[in-house]
Amino acid sequence: MRIAVTGSSGLIGSALVRSLRGDGHDVVRFVRGAPAGADEARWDPVRGYVDPGALTGCAAVVHLAGAGIGEHRWTAAYKKQIRDSRVLGTAAMARALAALEQPPQVFVVGSAVGYYGDAGDRVVDEDSPAGDGFLAQVCVEWEAAAEPARAAGIRTAFARTGLVVAGHGGAWGRMFPLFRAGLGGRLGNGRQYWPYISLRDEIAALRHIIDTPSLSGPVNLTGPEPLTNRQVTAAMARVLHRPAVLPVPAVALRLVLGELASDVLGSQRARPTRLLDSGFVFHDPGIEQAIRASLRTG
Repeated sequence: MRIAVTGSSGLIGSALVRSLRGDGHDVVRFVRGAPAGADEARWDPVRGYVDPGALTGCAAVVHLAGAGIGEHRWTAAYKKQIRDSRVLGTAAMARALAALEQPPQVFVVGSAVGYYGDAGDRVVDEDSPAGDGFLAQVCVEWEAAAEPARAAGIRTAFARTGLVVAGHGGAWGRMFPLFRAGLGGRLGNGRQYWPYISLRDEIAALRHIIDTPSLSGPVNLTGPEPLTNRQVTAAMARVLHRPAVLPVPAVALRLVLGELASDVLGSQRARPTRLLDSGFVFHDPGIEQAIRASLRTG
């Protein structure tokens, strides 16, 4: 298939492109700068420009672009960047797809389990309502921005991703050096649920969505059993053979991270109901399996 991908330089996007090309698919990467080769195409998510010619013949579009959640302190300006990079970019791509004479069969839009807000101990799945808070509101607007594609009859799915366990990149990649140095520990009281997924299961799940016509709407991309931060911390310590005895108090997180701390300390006990019901089989269902897989792949 010919498949278009945005956000292809990020942790998930780059791994997805490698996986697709490894199986012989023709991948076109949408980039904001000048295209560097025949496999790249220009787009400007903020201004709403998408090169329509590059979408011609695409059977699927996977839209993963968005400013990093944990890259900077959440000033008003950066919160606007987080929101605009997702909402405006999704709207631009959805409009471009809807205008095609031969649109793709599927539009997979990246989203996040942050949609559910701080759900505490309550189990949430794709039928659960949106929560409160900045990230939850961003996710609601993000998914709504894809409406032109869905209204045009394109199967549209929202990949609500949890914390991706990877040895490099993303939030987890920043944790590994701390744990290897014996400086890892629970965050706050450690009772908040962390819905994790290994990087290879994340990629397999995205490809499963592409290949499964029955999947549309929200799909949680998380492991089958979310664990608490305390349980995740203990697993990291076991796998890396390091102590994890230095908890980070909630007040310290708030001082360092500001508003972002509320989401770090928030809890999403998210289950991947639709993924499981559609027959998806996890390579790394357990947290230690996910950690070990990330160490093997870097």
